[in-house]
This record gives sequence, structure tokens and C-alpha cells, in this order.
Amino acid sequence: MSAPASPSVPTPAPVSAHLSASPGGSGPTEAELLDFVRRVAADAGAVASLPLDPEGRTWVPLEGPGGSEAWLIGWPPGTGTGWHDHADSIGAFTTAAGTLKELSLAARLPTDGWKTLELTEGIDRSRELATGQGRAFCRHHVHEVLNESATEHAVSVHAYYPPLPRIRRYSRTGDLLRLEQVERPEDWQ
Repeated sequence: MSAPASPSVPTPAPVSAHLSASPGGSGPTEAELLDFVRRVAADAGAVASLPLDPEGRTWVPLEGPGGSEAWLIGWPPGTGTGWHDHADSIGAFTTAAGTLKELSLAARLPTDGWKTLELTEGIDRSRELATGQGRAFCRHHVHEVLNESATEHAVSVHAYYPPLPRIRRYSRTGDLLRLEQVERPEDWQ
């Protein structure tokens, strides 16, 4: 992520959900996270309160359901995340304003112990998520999220459970995916 919203700029009041944890008390499910991000994305006041920066992404933390980590994120035109995964966390995100594009891999990758993988044909997926559209994803889901608009900001809501222990960043050249960096919470908070 880029720089967080400036502390001098008011941030939205914490948004919380009253969802029950999945069976066994193991936290919210993918479906519950998706429900949460959709409800927050539909809250015009929360979305409008996010400070937008023309140069870089901005974000503010939200109070997610059942101990999850949640964020409201602003995307200037032409910005993106690069290829990454959220390691052992499940997650969901919904576009609250504008349109985002998600590129993903429809294959389960080994979780650890590799630096470079050769990807097979046919595993690339692409979807556009306009305002109000979102998706949930499982652990180790490798994707890239982009605001391809040349003129319009996008805003999205994201939730992860358990709270992100790490993010793995990748580079991609053709069919080669290379692990470049592992980030921990102190790197982005």
C-alpha cells in the first residue's frame, strides 16, 4: 500500500458488523466477509469520507466482523497493487465507487518453499468489478487489483480473516511468477 490517510484528516467512524463467527468460533466465513464489505460499500457517508490523493492510494482501517481486518481504500487513476496474495487469510472486497479490475490465477499454488514458478496455460482470470460488485477469495489467492481508469478514482472495501499475518508480493513475466518480497503488518500500518 502507499501512504495511509493523513492523521490530520478525519477518518470515517469505525464500521462494524454484527455477524456471528463461523462454526467452531474460527472467525467469519468468506460469505460473511463479503456481506460486510458490500454493506460498507453501500454506505455513501463512509465512502465519501475517505480522503482521496491524486498521487497514491489512501486507506483507513475499519472495524471488521468477528476480529477481521478491514480497510476502505482509495485508488487514483492508473494505480494497482501488483501481484500478491494474503497468505493464510481469507478475504473479500467490493468496489464502492468507480470500477476495479482483478487479474487472478485459477490455480492453487504451493504456499511456501519456492521462489519461481512456471504457470500453465489457461489459469489466468480477469474480472471487472463495477460499483457494488465484489468477490470473496480463499487462502493463498494470488491476484492483482487495478484501477485502469485514466480519469476517475475508485474506492473499495476489503476485509481479511485472520488479520493479515503477511502479504507475499510477486513479479510476473509471461508465464513466470517470482516471489519478490514478504511484507508483515508493520510494513503497511
